[in-house]
Amino acid sequence: MVIKSVNLETVCGVTSKLPVNTLPEVAFAGKSNVGKSTLINGIMNRKSYARVSSQPGKTQTINYYNINDALYLVDLPGYGYATANVKVRQKWGEMIERYLNTSEALKAVFLLIDIRHEPSNNDIMMYDWIVQAGFNPIIIATKADKIKRSQLAKHKKMIRETIKSKSQAGADLTFQMIAWSGLSKQGREEIYDLLDREVLGILPAEADGEEDGKA
Repeated sequence: MVIKSVNLETVCGVTSKLPVNTLPEVAFAGKSNVGKSTLINGIMNRKSYARVSSQPGKTQTINYYNINDALYLVDLPGYGYATANVKVRQKWGEMIERYLNTSEALKAVFLLIDIRHEPSNNDIMMYDWIVQAGFNPIIIATKADKIKRSQLAKHKKMIRETIKSKSQAGADLTFQMIAWSGLSKQGREEIYDLLDREVLGILPAEADGEEDGKA
């Protein structure tokens, strides 16, 4: 994938009607402070296009980024912010569930989990919501630059085993996992290849040709 254009096209709040898009959508979910905005900026090859809040949990909207007039990256509200009151957390959950269960253009869902820690109960709940909506989550293990390279396999195994042991909806599913670093952009090419192959239906040879043509 070569990023040619990026446009924040639609922002939906709690009471907003979700858009009916004809282009495919890929959604990104994760708890507050997991590095979701950093990941989306990295994928879009922009320094600060996605909103990075100084206060985790402040983002209460679903943001649709049009990429190359070919697909939408959909940024879902962060969850699990401890100081948000119960009603606010409930509204965020309802927004996310409504989107996952009603978007007919949604093709893939990425779930971001901090590679340094075991998935939280909220992470497991989100995993189960995604499975119940009919998708096999793609795990992005964020903040890979915060651990030693020699520890990557161990921490990825920890995430996988925790999900397998705690998930109610998809314990028997196999899922892809990509380690991501906001500093080095490790994992970006894997994400691009996945989007090309599984969302846009572009074979590797075709993607190489597109990049050659750009040069």
